[in-house]
Amino acid sequence: SRRAENFLAGLRDAKLYSRLRAAIDDLRENARPSGCVKLAGEPDLYRIRVRDYRIIYQVNDPKLTVLVLSIGHRREIYRR
Repeated sequence: SRRAENFLAGLRDAKLYSRLRAAIDDLRENARPSGCVKLAGEPDLYRIRVRDYRIIYQVNDPKLTVLVLSIGHRREIYRR
């Protein structure tokens, strides 16, 4: 999503950027890796943890797609 792209574009920490990007790339191979958590109350939303950051994403099984909705620090990511 545009929100996730903007977050990645604004990162200044190259190491964190690499880790987040690697986690997102891994979702192409396995949409539900070990350590992913299904979000309560949401039928197809999951999160994965990368250090103190969370990646929120949606899995569309019929189309075999994964859409990264949001990336952010753990204390801010769940605020809408």
